[in-house]
Amino acid sequence: MAAENNNPEWGFGTKAVHAGQRPDPVTGAVTVPVYQTSTYQQDAVGEDRGYEYSRTGNPTRSALEISVASLEGAEFGRAFASGMAAEDTILRLLEPGDHVIMGNDAYGGTFRLISKVLTRFGISYSSTNLSNPDEVKAAFKDKTKMIWAETPTNPLLSVVDIELLATLSHDKEALLVVDNTFATPYLQKPLLLGADLVIHSATKYLGGHSDVVGGFVATNNPEIDEELAFLQNAVGAVPAPWDCYLLLRGIKTLGVRMDRHCDNAEKIVEFLSNHNKVKEVLYPGLDTHPTFPIAEKQMERYGGMISFTVNGGEKEARGIAQGTKIFTLAESLGAVESLIEIPAAMTHLSTEGSPLEVDKSLIRLSVGIETVNDLISDLDQAMS
Repeated sequence: MAAENNNPEWGFGTKAVHAGQRPDPVTGAVTVPVYQTSTYQQDAVGEDRGYEYSRTGNPTRSALEISVASLEGAEFGRAFASGMAAEDTILRLLEPGDHVIMGNDAYGGTFRLISKVLTRFGISYSSTNLSNPDEVKAAFKDKTKMIWAETPTNPLLSVVDIELLATLSHDKEALLVVDNTFATPYLQKPLLLGADLVIHSATKYLGGHSDVVGGFVATNNPEIDEELAFLQNAVGAVPAPWDCYLLLRGIKTLGVRMDRHCDNAEKIVEFLSNHNKVKEVLYPGLDTHPTFPIAEKQMERYGGMISFTVNGGEKEARGIAQGTKIFTLAESLGAVESLIEIPAAMTHLSTEGSPLEVDKSLIRLSVGIETVNDLISDLDQAMS
């Protein structure tokens, strides 16, 4: 991947606006063009200008790949059509007989992919508390080749010690994959803490506007990137040029948005913590959260995601989720508008009956960038 217009000395905001992007040399257009083409003229037989077919490569996608890799402090980056396509590609690095360790509160889609798809092809898995080093050590088997970690986790917002997990993984010659979707590279950089691969559902905070689906993988390992590039092309789950453009546009304001997400979330956490209908608030920035010391060590701030349980159980939780007027009842997260959901019945339904099953009274908030007093008032009326 070319390092065009990618200065590692730049600050985050400058990278978000400029990395991988420069004015178009023909027209002077400031924004990277949408190269809406499937194929490219060759100068002679077998002599292309860096692009031959858009499944293999596209200039708009290249700009996106440089951009996100730069933000993660990575040498290599690969864009995909969805977060799950990115996950599937990483998991194809494994072979039949290999074993994966995953968190016991993983995202429902990840659990579904590993437990119900990968197992068909001879991959086994264990789920454990990745915040507990002794439990992680006990989960290793002779054929363990990968630890799959989310931090913060979805939806319980636990934080795992990336540096410690990297040590445990590498001692056993296993790869550490970190899902950085909730934190974003603005708040946390897993590769700098020893992770081998970082994955994003770019649909979420990177895009930030609920109008595009995408995924991303970053690494500093050239051998891993070579295999990812092969799989990206061979399987073909790549984003369209327009999707890449939308993600580039969203990334330009990522730092600004994350500051507002964090500001709003912190005030809503304070409101919920003092509400008589709330049983427990889960937020990495609360000093009562069991993994707060880890979050304090490796995160800049604590993000825009909040989960909480209510005293009235499932019925009351559903009533609150269906009673908001500004928070939209919807799956997904990380966009400018605030969303509310019941994970047990929505994003994590696939975990029902498994060790990863979610409390039915748990409500998950994706806090947007609206005026925070309006958001608090909305929650207050829904909980009345």
